[in-house]
Amino acid sequence: MAKKLAVIGAGLMGSGIAQVSAQAGWDVVLRDITDEALTRGTDGIKASYDKFVSKGKLTAEEAQAALGRITTTTDLDAAADADIVVEAVFERIDVKQEIFRTLDGLVKDETILASNTSAIPITKIAAATRRPERVVGTHFFSPVPMMQLCELVRGHKTSDETLAAAREFAESVGKTCIVVNRDVAGFVTTRLISALVVEATKLYESGVATAEDIDTACKLGFGHAMGPLATADLTGVDILLHATENIYTESQDEKFAPPELMRRMVDAGDIGRKSGQGFYRY
Repeated sequence: MAKKLAVIGAGLMGSGIAQVSAQAGWDVVLRDITDEALTRGTDGIKASYDKFVSKGKLTAEEAQAALGRITTTTDLDAAADADIVVEAVFERIDVKQEIFRTLDGLVKDETILASNTSAIPITKIAAATRRPERVVGTHFFSPVPMMQLCELVRGHKTSDETLAAAREFAESVGKTCIVVNRDVAGFVTTRLISALVVEATKLYESGVATAEDIDTACKLGFGHAMGPLATADLTGVDILLHATENIYTESQDEKFAPPELMRRMVDAGDIGRKSGQGFYRY
């Protein structure tokens, strides 16, 4: 299989995808719009490799070789000779469509264009291209080096070959795949966590139970590794608000209507671990 990957967006997700791919032997070009963003992304990758080396999961030589397979750029043209392009930018349909429209005119005819979106229908993103059959969802989970799952999403026109190639790529970087056969907003995982977070927030908001007790119930009652409110803080309350709004707009299903408390928390900047305050204080 071809081994040239372009990752668009050097944030937490993009840099994580670049990291596991380089470690698996892919040549990776990591693109973002500023040098600062690229430096932050590569610093994170180096720190993560160092951690793996210190734990004996990677040798220093392997880490060095993997780093050597990653190049960075602010130029989207660098994706031109990639076999697969994975987009991992902000969750806004207009931003993603613009990138896919540009990539469509840049890359080889056989190149697969993948999106790491967690809630936006792949069909809508693919509509910006002249190759909807070569567009697929590859939804990785954060932190990418630790999380085993990749959710593959078939758009309305995604071909079997494209889905198979996306699976081959995801499995080559050590992930286990599930397939979303119908391109519904939020796919499988984001719908499940959104429904759980919305209900947990309502229980907390109305004083039924504390955040700690709601999370303990899910951990000890259902075997979840982390409760829904702690998960919201880790992911970012703003990100989950955005995801639930997307799903609600698409589906008009009341169970995805974001509670008022989530909106107020985002307005106040209490968006979780990254701000020091969410449902918990950090």
